[in-house]
Amino acid sequence: MNIKDLLFYGFLTWLIPYGISFLFFKPGGELAVSYDLFKSIMIVVASITGSYCLFRYFKSVNQNYVKEGLVVGVAWFALNIVLDVVALLPIMKVSFGEYFISIGLRYLIIPVFAYTVGAMLNQKRHGIQ
Repeated sequence: MNIKDLLFYGFLTWLIPYGISFLFFKPGGELAVSYDLFKSIMIVVASITGSYCLFRYFKSVNQNYVKEGLVVGVAWFALNIVLDVVALLPIMKVSFGEYFISIGLRYLIIPVFAYTVGAMLNQKRHGIQ
């Protein structure tokens, strides 16, 4: 496990969608598009970003793929939650519970994707069909 890569790519999984989200808000903080369209776009952006970061991260992994998938998935999940608490919660002005229901819960897809990549690489390495 390369901690530097784990943190760098984990940070990108948060930063890129966060930065892109600002393109959809008017200067006063009002959404410039419908809420449903915004959420759909953000899910697509986050999925593309996360997939690319997983691809880049796993390029340097040569063993223990399943373990790496679990570690990176949990680490990126936690990192995204912590960064949201620091940067997003003050903007949203909602409780942690409200935030977690509307946004945080979606981050559970990170460990699912990461584990799946690790499991797939493990099967491929060991010739399992």
